[in-house]
Amino acid sequence: MFTGLITELGTVQSIERGESSAIFTIKAPESVQDLAIGDSIAVNGTCLTATSLSADSFTADVMVQTLSLTSLGQLEVGSPVNLELAAQMDMRMGGHIVQGHVDGTGTVAQLAPGEKWAQFDVVALDHLTKYVVAQGSITLDGVSLTVGGIDDATNTITVWLIPETLAKTNLSTKKAGDLINIEVDILAKYVERLISKGVARGE
Repeated sequence: MFTGLITELGTVQSIERGESSAIFTIKAPESVQDLAIGDSIAVNGTCLTATSLSADSFTADVMVQTLSLTSLGQLEVGSPVNLELAAQMDMRMGGHIVQGHVDGTGTVAQLAPGEKWAQFDVVALDHLTKYVVAQGSITLDGVSLTVGGIDDATNTITVWLIPETLAKTNLSTKKAGDLINIEVDILAKYVERLISKGVARGE
């Protein structure tokens, strides 16, 4: 489990692509200090497992399904990536409950700088936006954010990024047309499941 509070901005050092998987090496000098082989780490919001460690980097195997369902398949050497180690139960829950299980991708519509914050618009598919509500939580590339608004006519989700978020995550590098990983609030999916099962049983 994660919180969506990014702990380090890492950099992709190398990518070895195979037929059914890829091996990513990511430079993360801060994260590797508290990372062990077999530990989970969120990379752009995708839960991966560290398979080897060096003094300043770690490697992770990424299966072909993950590459096709997330934006990780578009990463290149030098790409900045948002990193978060798995949450500890004795820490403050500063963001919201994030599983690291990406529900799908969206497309960046715009990043419009403002005087004190930036407007960040992402277009998602219907099957994702039905779980999104204004003032609710959403995870974009692993970053826990509050939904500022949603336009159901265009499936556009708007969030507002403060300077701290822009400085410490890769969201400041996003351009119109970029893919971005989306994880919706798990509580919304549980509620939908409970209601749909209740209706099916006539409850």
